[in-house]
Amino acid sequence: MRAIFRETYGGPEVLHLERVARPAVKGKDVLVRVRAAGVDRGAWHIMTGRPYIARLAFGLRKPKDPALGMDLAGIVEAVGPEVTQFAVGDAVYGSGRGSFAEYAVAPETKLAAKPRNLSFEQAAAVPVSAVTAFQGLRAGKIQPGQKVLVTGASGGVGSYAVQLAKAYGAHVAGACSTGKVGFVRGLGADQVIDYTREDFVDAGPFDLLLDIAGNPPIPRLRRALTATGTAVIIGGEGGGKLGGGLHRQLGAVALSPFIGQRLTMLFGLVGTADLQEVSRLIEAGEVTPALDRSFTLAEAEDALRYLEDGHVSGKVALSV
Repeated sequence: MRAIFRETYGGPEVLHLERVARPAVKGKDVLVRVRAAGVDRGAWHIMTGRPYIARLAFGLRKPKDPALGMDLAGIVEAVGPEVTQFAVGDAVYGSGRGSFAEYAVAPETKLAAKPRNLSFEQAAAVPVSAVTAFQGLRAGKIQPGQKVLVTGASGGVGSYAVQLAKAYGAHVAGACSTGKVGFVRGLGADQVIDYTREDFVDAGPFDLLLDIAGNPPIPRLRRALTATGTAVIIGGEGGGKLGGGLHRQLGAVALSPFIGQRLTMLFGLVGTADLQEVSRLIEAGEVTPALDRSFTLAEAEDALRYLEDGHVSGKVALSV
């Protein structure tokens, strides 16, 4: 099969297309013939090995696994002997290992039936980002009628968070850059805040704030909340090459027990049950993947560079 590999950490230039053996399946593994793969910030972090603390899991000096990619959508090619939920020929989507390839293995517990009303490219843009947004809102205990702020609203997770919060009956404000105001408004946001011209603190107070891939200081997040509001910090950029924004997240969690507001953090983990809930909302027309554009597998370097340069509104996919 063809697959995107790399031998070292670095920018998109380290990626190359190779012919390698198909992965084997065992136990609860599912082999998926990949029709499309999602490209997100997580893939960028794994590719670059930054922040450096991530290398404790992925390899200190070089990647333990040369493959790249998690999000996928495709057709089941083979199943392990312990798989009970899927059969050869099923159209599925979810999170796997090395999805920037013609075939990839995914655990049965990280897959669901592909929504019937999505193309494979649209479906590949869903799993990690949509589930993370869903879990963030759940961690924030969202309620109908609440005033919710989503920072990073034009990104992969943010574009789903805006739509999901609307689906759950919230009044939603989305913060983004000037060039993406129209995009975020098109997602259904009730209010769009151009962070280059406005301070989201002035638009509050909010009952719930999802801070996505940002770096606002914790005191600033608190000023945007009601006295009993909740902030959920999802990822983070900046903060240095060693730990990224992790210190900010841990600091928020440590402070939370001593104040009236609730501060928490989240790392999204894809699972079948949450994928199925997202699928239900997609098939009901309440959530639609915001697919910016698709690249071919051979254009993976271009796709990661497009993401790296900040051009993406919503998500990007590789068509395999």
